[in-house]
Amino acid sequence: MKKNILYIGVALVIGLLAGWLLFGNSPSSDINTTAEAHNHSEETTNQMWTCSMHPQIMQPEPGDCPICGMDLIPAESSAEGLAANEIKMTENAMALANIQTTIVGNGATSEDDGIISLSGKIATNEENNAVQASYFDGRIEKLNVSYEGQTVNRGQLLATIYAPNLIAAQQELLTTAALKESQPALYKAVRNKLKLWKLSDKQIEAIETSGRVRENFPIYATVSGTVAMVMAAEGDYVKQGQPILRVSNLNSVWAEFDAYENQISQFKKGQKIKVSTNAYANKEFDATVSFIDPVLNNATRTVTVRATLSNNDDLFKPGMFVTGKIEGTTQTTSSGTVTIPASAVLWTGERSLVYIKTNPNEPVFEMREVTLGNRSGENYQVSTGLKDGDEIVTNGTFTVDAAAQLQGKKSMMNQGKVVEEMADMQAMKIDLPQTFQKDLQTAMTSYLEMKDAFVTSDAGQVSAFAKAAFKKFKGIKTDDLGKMEKSHFEQSLKMLDAISSNENIENQREHFVILNENLIALAMNAEQGSNTLYVQKCPMANNNKGAIWMSLEKDIRNPYYGDAMLTCGSVIEEIK
Repeated sequence: MKKNILYIGVALVIGLLAGWLLFGNSPSSDINTTAEAHNHSEETTNQMWTCSMHPQIMQPEPGDCPICGMDLIPAESSAEGLAANEIKMTENAMALANIQTTIVGNGATSEDDGIISLSGKIATNEENNAVQASYFDGRIEKLNVSYEGQTVNRGQLLATIYAPNLIAAQQELLTTAALKESQPALYKAVRNKLKLWKLSDKQIEAIETSGRVRENFPIYATVSGTVAMVMAAEGDYVKQGQPILRVSNLNSVWAEFDAYENQISQFKKGQKIKVSTNAYANKEFDATVSFIDPVLNNATRTVTVRATLSNNDDLFKPGMFVTGKIEGTTQTTSSGTVTIPASAVLWTGERSLVYIKTNPNEPVFEMREVTLGNRSGENYQVSTGLKDGDEIVTNGTFTVDAAAQLQGKKSMMNQGKVVEEMADMQAMKIDLPQTFQKDLQTAMTSYLEMKDAFVTSDAGQVSAFAKAAFKKFKGIKTDDLGKMEKSHFEQSLKMLDAISSNENIENQREHFVILNENLIALAMNAEQGSNTLYVQKCPMANNNKGAIWMSLEKDIRNPYYGDAMLTCGSVIEEIK
């Protein structure tokens, strides 16, 4: 009995001791648990969420991007250990934006090495142009060919003319026909006179056989082709030799390309060139360089390189946009030159930029300015700014730049200054005469109408408004403009002309990108009256390089995607 009581006492002591060891520190444990919960809550509260495609979006909780609807991703919360102009992105953001990098080097080879890409248009072959003229004085009674684009065949009746002189000549023919045996020389002279007026032997014999004088005489086509211009109308009085029609034979056409000044040495007559067009996306056409303009265009700093194309199947239409690929005559590069993909380059109009991965083991990037050389296919030669072994961003470059801008680092838009100190875009002041500013303000109406047509993706309306804008801009006097200002204006005119002569909305938008880059530079330095123009930007347009436009409304209506991504973009500047 005593032993049992002893065992129970020992067990009780052991149990009390174990309980004290297990639960003796519970108050402090509760405090630690509460502190951990508090810290976790604080961390969750400070976490921000952003969009990989629109890094300007910052929200305190996960969800969908209000612009494109993509899932938001955790934003980078710290950038410890980074240099002043370095940025760091999350692995998740890298994957979602499909950011890819490539190690560059001058030893790299490509199937496009030495291939130069040129852009141009189809033009009529002026060597095949002909003018159908009146061979005698008279009045046009009937014009059988009355509109451009009509097909004309040799021997076809073009017009009927009342010709008083021809009436007298026919009477002479009938009179001398009765005397041809006694006065053959006189008869022959009268017939030759009619032949000089392009009457055939068959027509002359018909007059003799009928014995009657024709008052209205026909004019027949002497060549086959397409009517390029109608130069007279029914009821007009025409002189001998006066043009009635201009006819183009489109069995062969010219492909005229613009080559930049630094590319001139790459071309020579007789080179083979591959021509392609959006109308026949899977086809390439062989041609030969037949002419290189000896005079440089001072406005565009380009020369015309022309190739002659066979067009027996009527595939090419004058005004059609084409691309040419030609192998340059010189392909050697200096030892300090490296080649990079064109997709790696951000071009601001004055600077060419790339993003370098500064840490091979982490997604850390820094912007660097480079000097570009010739473009060969889809590659650029870089003479300064890069060296062998540098790892650069070749896909998703604009997304990296947007992240840099958001973090206040050196980027394409802030030109190396932090966001708080970002220079006003108007600081790049250009001098515009007051008269030019007023005329530009008036002409901007047609631009804004064209922009709205882009929003609705109406190619026909875009072309019509571009034509109206071109007419207004063409009427603006530019004599007092400086060299840089005039260059922006001439390039804007060229792009408006290209847009107005094109009915393909995607091609129109490609030219709209370049138009805005030049026109906005002028508009930002011109008075806008009582209006406020909003410069807006879509980071996904122009193959993810970003593109800008102007609008009277602050709300985003994207002209580069229309209904597909109507609200994609943001306001980056206000022109008051």
